[in-house]
Amino acid sequence: MDGDTARHGQYGLFILSLRDRDGLCAAARDARWLALGARRAADAPMRYQRSGAQIALVDLREGNAEALLVPMVPVVEAGGGALIVLVDDGTLEQVPGWLQAGATHFLPSSFSPAMLAATLRSAERLVERLAGGAAGPARPRIRWGETQEDDAANRDYLTGLRSRRAALGWLDRNAGTGTTVLLLSISQFDRMNAAYGQMVGDALLGRIARRIERLAEDVTPAALIARIGGTEFLVGLTGEAAAGERATFLARQLIAAIGRPFSAGDHLIRLTARCGIAQSRPEDDGAELIRRAGAALVDARRGGGEGIRILSAERRSRQVDADQLETDLRLALDRGEIGIVFQPQYPVHQERISGVEALARWNHPQYGPLGAGMLFATAERSDYMLPLSAHIQAEALRQAAQWPAGMGNLRLSINVTAADIAQPSFLADFLALVDRSGFPRARLTVEITESGLIEDVAGAAALLTALRSEGLAVAIDDFGTGYSSLAYLKNLPLDYLKIDSGLAQDIAGTARDRIIVRGVIHMAKSLGLKVIAEGVETEEQLDLLAREGCDFYQGFLRSAGISSAELVDLALQGQA
Repeated sequence: MDGDTARHGQYGLFILSLRDRDGLCAAARDARWLALGARRAADAPMRYQRSGAQIALVDLREGNAEALLVPMVPVVEAGGGALIVLVDDGTLEQVPGWLQAGATHFLPSSFSPAMLAATLRSAERLVERLAGGAAGPARPRIRWGETQEDDAANRDYLTGLRSRRAALGWLDRNAGTGTTVLLLSISQFDRMNAAYGQMVGDALLGRIARRIERLAEDVTPAALIARIGGTEFLVGLTGEAAAGERATFLARQLIAAIGRPFSAGDHLIRLTARCGIAQSRPEDDGAELIRRAGAALVDARRGGGEGIRILSAERRSRQVDADQLETDLRLALDRGEIGIVFQPQYPVHQERISGVEALARWNHPQYGPLGAGMLFATAERSDYMLPLSAHIQAEALRQAAQWPAGMGNLRLSINVTAADIAQPSFLADFLALVDRSGFPRARLTVEITESGLIEDVAGAAALLTALRSEGLAVAIDDFGTGYSSLAYLKNLPLDYLKIDSGLAQDIAGTARDRIIVRGVIHMAKSLGLKVIAEGVETEEQLDLLAREGCDFYQGFLRSAGISSAELVDLALQGQA
């Protein structure tokens, strides 16, 4: 292969033509492209996946688009590829319909060698853009400060996630380490764009990205999260998190999260997703692993059920069991598998710990540690939320009541669910639980998730007023993830507003992101609320949040969730 062929054929070309396969392959070779041809439509998608190509040319001059084009669209889209249709000059009026069906480029049957070369180059540029790269000379890197560097080509411009190129690099670096890839595809997004417009669609992709980030990072902070093209998102897992059962459970939660309604003005938008999972083999590089996940995704689209398929290291594609963890959860409390960790909270301008949030962890004997997101999602599906929540609250209070006198100023935040506050006897039962534990009411903050309040604002306001009158502080947790506008907060008696981790991390994003976060903080401060930021991971985020008036923060920048014993050591060391 000479240098020019390698340069122009780096993504490969797959040609499907019932009558002119050899002639088109020869024309591609004349244009200095590597090409693989096929005559049979039935196995063309599978052959495309195996070819390693990311550009497909489908000859529609003597074939039916339903049989030739439609089966190729999902496999090309899943891999972030380009799809060219070759059409008769007399049928050019049908091109818009074929483009809407999924084609990205077209060629008339009277194409010249120069026209073919230009179309292939245009398709190559599209693949590069979907991969996060750029055609032509390398773009300069954007530098932030002296030690932090952000390569724009490694970030998706719309969502802020990693790009396809960055994902491939990460997968290549982790080759041979037991990596698992989840490839998510949002279904019928084009209809949503048609109904609400491109601007709404772009904003919605960013919100989908934040939901994926929250759940994936609950499994492991080391997860790779990328948008690899269109409505396809990739999550890369290593270590214990890459085990088939845990990856499958995460996929189930991601599909459920994307399925929860999104607000757009006065409308609620409902989306569905499918997921293909591929477990790496020793010989897989990043591109091959993504292709195998794409194959599983195609299988998931064709099948029914929950929309998840796994392509294991042994190449078997299978549907997963959706009930096992729900069954396991009912035994977990009796087995002592549900534990508590405490994540420290700090004032933005000080080094001392001011409080902690109690977080649940499921130490599953087979799957390892599972985070609170997975735990509560399972409990919600299995109608086991109330006993689980009561156990977590009681255990957090029991452990906190045993802290030494030197931690007497530390606040404890515990979570209360929508199912909890819907119980008629919640207030009396909860106060009795607190008093039995011996933990002081004056040091306790009750965190209620925003989405749990929206259905009954008046009832929530009455409950929060009663809690505060009994000496407890009240916070809205995960603010920025619910369906409401900011205006409803004026009706709720609160002490703290906790900014959702995705929103807090946005402050280091675009100018528009910063304006949104700044508006939330300033609105809360104008209502007399203290602001706590969750999920702070970098000094840049902390500095920007502090400048805007945020009071407290928690996140991996300072500490993940730790045991009670570790917390005692950390807190007392800070006072030495």
